[in-house]
Amino acid sequence: MRDSAGTQTTQARADRRLPADTVPRYRRWGAAAALTALAAVALPVSRPASGQVGPVYAPHGMVASSSEIASRVGADVLKRGGNAVDAAVAVGLALAVTYPTAGNLGGGGFMVVRMADGRAAALDFREMAPARAHRDMYLDPKTKEVLPEASTVGYLAAGVPGTVAGMALARDRYGTRKWADLVEPARKLAVRGFPVSHDLAAELKAHPRLARFAESRRVFQRNGKFYEPGETFRQPDLAATLGRIQRVGPSEFYQGKTARLLAEDMQRHGGLISLEDLKSYRPVVRTPLRGTYRGYEIVTMPPPSSGGIALLEMLNLLEPLGLRAMGHSSSRKYHALVEVMRRAFADRAEHLGDPDFVRVPTAGLTSKRYASDLFKTIDWDRATPSARVKAGAPARYESLQTTHYSVVDRAGNAVSTTYTLNAGYGSGATVTGAGFLLNNEMDDFTSKPGSPNQFGLLQGEANAIQPRKRPLSSMTPTIVLREGKLRFVTGSPGGPTIINTVLQTVINVVDHDMNLQQAVAAPRIHHQWMPDEIRHEPYGLAADVRAALEKMGHRFAPSARYIGDVQTVAVDPKTGWRMGASDPRSPDGGAVGH
Repeated sequence: MRDSAGTQTTQARADRRLPADTVPRYRRWGAAAALTALAAVALPVSRPASGQVGPVYAPHGMVASSSEIASRVGADVLKRGGNAVDAAVAVGLALAVTYPTAGNLGGGGFMVVRMADGRAAALDFREMAPARAHRDMYLDPKTKEVLPEASTVGYLAAGVPGTVAGMALARDRYGTRKWADLVEPARKLAVRGFPVSHDLAAELKAHPRLARFAESRRVFQRNGKFYEPGETFRQPDLAATLGRIQRVGPSEFYQGKTARLLAEDMQRHGGLISLEDLKSYRPVVRTPLRGTYRGYEIVTMPPPSSGGIALLEMLNLLEPLGLRAMGHSSSRKYHALVEVMRRAFADRAEHLGDPDFVRVPTAGLTSKRYASDLFKTIDWDRATPSARVKAGAPARYESLQTTHYSVVDRAGNAVSTTYTLNAGYGSGATVTGAGFLLNNEMDDFTSKPGSPNQFGLLQGEANAIQPRKRPLSSMTPTIVLREGKLRFVTGSPGGPTIINTVLQTVINVVDHDMNLQQAVAAPRIHHQWMPDEIRHEPYGLAADVRAALEKMGHRFAPSARYIGDVQTVAVDPKTGWRMGASDPRSPDGGAVGH
């Protein structure tokens, strides 16, 4: 599940993930062999042993991502003197090779950067609607109902990609290494290949969307001769694309041969993205949102992400409560979480969209005064049916987005990046001759008010389709400080569950005093206002806790599924060592330090 209005890692992948109380395991095929392909020097990494629930430690820098191979690429950049932004760019490009379900060149995302000197920025490289996009483009002209799969499968579902431009912007503003040097590890991985893990082999074989497009079937499924665990996966077309981007520069993706290949493929298959759309794409530097929670400062992503606003709104609602005294897994604590979740998501549906097109009441929604009034609408003994929960009126408190990875370097520079193809493997379509998948990010717009998207989210007029508009996202890359000093960097994929996954990671550390690995691995719940149900994880709720919640009027989703894939890096406040925690729900992930 990645983002809805944001990032995804496919539900099918989530269903296969490890139980939340297991620790990451060594893969029979994976990072060690990939290092040979990279011709890189092995880096020290202390991986939790079986049964251990502590994070990975390293003295200088740390990278945590959903691909241990990509994490090692980033750690090598840090070891060679690059800073956290350099490493983040290299990791993002490497994930496009080693983690094709979400890593990408054909998608977009967000990056929150906080430099050691206190400078901070939110880089928005979200996809954009093509110039020929229009409000009713996914509706049946006669019935005015949403056309099945129109916004989720194939070329018409794709927005203009922003990842390459976003990585270039990050390097230009904050990096220290040459662009070509940061592209090289990804290019080399695509040329030489890497060993296919058990989970990747199963995904490539089973994913139905890939099988529907000839180029995707050829590249990722070998026309039915599926990859087996341990086989080497080489991607020559993607390597050539990376080589062009490396030699010519990032503009090649938007104005060179790669752009022509993409535009020609669009024209052949009924898509809307043109050469002019690609040439005119620009990432945006925005001001991060800032809030406080129990003495911690939260630095997070502003719109067009809904994640930062919703996170701060929920933390403001929870702050007056004694979550620690309630206990991590109590029915009282879960009731409190669900009630604040449903209110934040109701506000999300009504008020949020691209701030370049609509007025978003950011200050009001994140105001503690607004939370105080909203707090009074909660019955702390009974569930409030979502049908009775309406969006609030935050304007009177105003003043006049998948995969995620986190990086911290020796100096204390920190990067939190969440980027996406939206659904797992995006729209399923691979650009002919270029080797990369296209996003299906157009589904994150409101195809029709009142009609849920692929994640079941209801969205409003503020997020209606308009040319060159950016769709609303749930991605929530976040950096947490204490007394001005960096404490941890976190984020997750998971569609709308991203926001609540980040929320629970923060309160696990702040309220429940969990160590980093415990905070990442602990069971999670999710509620998004509509549908009015609690999503939960296998083995995550005791029977008596669930019974107590049901007695309070809560309803549960019919089946349990794993939620999110948190990748977190922290600084030990006592020793200064870097700590990394890769979610055990992501079997190929890893935290790597030096």
